[in-house]
Amino acid sequence: MKVILRKNYEGLGEIGKVVDVRDGYARNFLIPQKLAYPYAPGYIKMMENEKRAYQAKMNREIQDAETLAQKLNGVELTMEVQAGEEDKLFGSVTSQMIADKLAEKGLEVDRRRIELAEPIKALGNYKVPVKLHQQVTAEISVSVVRQPE
Repeated sequence: MKVILRKNYEGLGEIGKVVDVRDGYARNFLIPQKLAYPYAPGYIKMMENEKRAYQAKMNREIQDAETLAQKLNGVELTMEVQAGEEDKLFGSVTSQMIADKLAEKGLEVDRRRIELAEPIKALGNYKVPVKLHQQVTAEISVSVVRQPE
């Protein structure tokens, strides 16, 4: 059965693409979940309108993400933490802590957008990427220093 994708779907394709899938998959999953339309002339026109609206929304999101990226690029955060000998931290610096510190500076960023491979567990300077959109990534500097006693 041919269907027109209403949303980007990994493994099938992007919005507006006509794909051939099994009948049951289309009838029981894609169409009820509003992921696709059946392939028909009326739906093709509807899909063109939806695709234009989707593109306009994506352009707005990218523009907003780029604006926030400009504010974030070059931001330097200083995290004061307790550390033991050999500069190892008691605990770690997490993406939530970085998001909270950014919020103190007036920059609202969801912690899930901060891409730490693993929590920071040693003193030093780190470059931390912040993925604001699929196409837009900013980079902030995080300095982890010993807390004054």
